Amino acid sequence: MYGVITGGSMTARRLVLVGVEHLLIVLAVVIAALIRFGMPDASLEVLVEWTGRGVVTAAILQLCLHYSDLYDLRTLVAERDLLTSIVRALGAASVLLAVLYYWVPQLIIGRGVFALATVFIIGLVAAWRVAFEWLSLRGEPNERLLIVGTGGAAVSLGRELFQRRGELGVELVGFVDPDPAMVGAPVVNPGVIGTVHDIPSIVKLRKVDRVVVSLADARGKLNMNELLEMKLNQGVRFDHLASVYEEYTGKIAVENLRPSWMIFSDGFRKTATLERIKRVSDVVFSLIGLAIAAPLMAVTAAAVRVGSPGQVLYSQRRVGKDGAVFTIYKFRSMREGAEAKSGAVWSVENDPRVTKVGRFLRRTRLDELPQLWNVLRGDMSFVGPRPERPEFVSKLSEEISYYGQRHVVRPGLTGWAQVRHRYGSTIDDAQEKLQYDLFYIKHMSFPFDLYIVLETVKTVLVRGGS
Repeated sequence: MYGVITGGSMTARRLVLVGVEHLLIVLAVVIAALIRFGMPDASLEVLVEWTGRGVVTAAILQLCLHYSDLYDLRTLVAERDLLTSIVRALGAASVLLAVLYYWVPQLIIGRGVFALATVFIIGLVAAWRVAFEWLSLRGEPNERLLIVGTGGAAVSLGRELFQRRGELGVELVGFVDPDPAMVGAPVVNPGVIGTVHDIPSIVKLRKVDRVVVSLADARGKLNMNELLEMKLNQGVRFDHLASVYEEYTGKIAVENLRPSWMIFSDGFRKTATLERIKRVSDVVFSLIGLAIAAPLMAVTAAAVRVGSPGQVLYSQRRVGKDGAVFTIYKFRSMREGAEAKSGAVWSVENDPRVTKVGRFLRRTRLDELPQLWNVLRGDMSFVGPRPERPEFVSKLSEEISYYGQRHVVRPGLTGWAQVRHRYGSTIDDAQEKLQYDLFYIKHMSFPFDLYIVLETVKTVLVRGGS
């Protein structure tokens, strides 16, 4: 499932990173045990036993590494606090292991072994991370791409490919443009290296594996006979920019999108079975959530009441499935009457209307607990596009193509856009989030929903909300 989200090459690289790291952690535990206790007579039996304990330790530690964003390949190359992050993950892992050992004492590895293993783990994992980053940046690329077109979507894709070249294992050869005057112009890195007539020679000279075509820039300007010959005789792959953009970014480029692409592409299959599964799971988990969260909601309500005068709950009209307007419920995080004079306006980062208690509620997402009632009623789902206010939907639908398509599914408490994009309050932010929303609608599935929920937990715990 994750291969759909990230692309096959990225998944393979993550598997290498995680797999080798798992083996190194297990090895560290086994070596520490051998040093601590010496090589026993029944070496094979004991080695198997300690290997099993090492596997458990590695699994717990790697869970903590994941929640420390150390398996997010988008940020791997830019990591500057590697040792600090590993030590922090080890601290969290030691707490989880202590709880596990309390319930399953047979898995205990002992303080002496754990102390030695910790030293080995820090050294081995840090060294492997440095080696992985070095190999990612200097290794032979899995694929060489040439982009046809220099429009906004083409440049956006090119920038993403160049910045994440080590993570994705791709090399951006350059751009070609129908206009000869554009040759030599800088775009990202590299720039325009030829015209559409130079595609055959560039492909041969630069050993291009895939040509990515922006139809908005190159429609009617390509020699189809030449491209067909290249595909049949040289095995060169040709793809629409929208498809490659989706593959490598986890979003759909609305700027370069055509209705025909959405009609004929895979996905966007909202089956009755899937809808039933989502609805049943929404009802079950919202009932469980309301029962478990009831004491916390009572404490939160009291905190809102003490924090500022006014109502505890805040209601607001939002646009849901098929454009139907419903009332959403949240714990009030702004001062009473925050929009009395201004009317409906977007909330901004460090919004002065937000109370001190409300700032904490927003960071931890406790303000959204009453929306479990909206999920139970069927206004919302656990996972889906974020519901927007009718005043904003009218404006955004005029400004952004395909904005109305996000309403073909129920809005969600959380969603793909919420875990992948920072909070924003501009038209550009709305368009960026729409691209993630369309990707979610195209690939909607129960495993994808589960992945988004787990990422939401990480977002709240590690990044302080979104």
